[in-house]
Amino acid sequence: MRTQEICGWLLRCGVVLLLGGLLGGCATVPHQHPSYRPVMPPMPKPPPQTDGSIYQPGFATPLFEDLKARRVGDILTIVLQEKTQASKKATTSTKKETGLTAANPTLLGSALRFDIPLLRHAAGRANTLQNTLDSSSDFTGEGDSKQSNSLSGNITVTVAEVLPNGNLYVRGEKWLTLNQGDEFIQISGIVRPTDIRADNSVLSGQVADARITYSGKGTLADANSMGWLARFFNSPIWPF
Repeated sequence: MRTQEICGWLLRCGVVLLLGGLLGGCATVPHQHPSYRPVMPPMPKPPPQTDGSIYQPGFATPLFEDLKARRVGDILTIVLQEKTQASKKATTSTKKETGLTAANPTLLGSALRFDIPLLRHAAGRANTLQNTLDSSSDFTGEGDSKQSNSLSGNITVTVAEVLPNGNLYVRGEKWLTLNQGDEFIQISGIVRPTDIRADNSVLSGQVADARITYSGKGTLADANSMGWLARFFNSPIWPF
């Protein structure tokens, strides 16, 4: 009966580890987010044509209008110039010492003594009220972290929404299919029309609430990632 209980416990632990590893492995696989798909502008209704006139509504060509993005469905080029550097260092040191000495009190000119039968014949033991306490603790901690990232290039996105104040909410993605996998970059954010340059481009540093994702999937991406069991042992749910 004891052997069956141990086997059942080991089986349950194995199932928990397997499920945890599978969940941890699935959580790190990048997926294509549907919100990055391009937005198509609404199809306007064709205006009625009028006979006997040179000018026809809906076929006008503006003479003083640039090519900057301003409507839903217009395209905009974002120039990626992302470079970040972060450094952090922390050192903590604590030390505490405690000492306490209580002398044996004197009563009527004689030092107090007491006698316990079990300690009566203890060699070298002074059965007095004198006490001594010493304690000390020492802690030292040090941490150092450095990180740097760099991303450059261009990506063309579409205007998904025109906000009430005139700002443009843009989003888009670019996929590159290589021999051994796919590389993709996704970006979304809010662009101010006055920051759009004459060539219909804007710097990534001028995109508000920018969300930039650069990742990949396939053989090369799988070779550079931990296995599902290793990720489980390095996850916060591992108790040891």
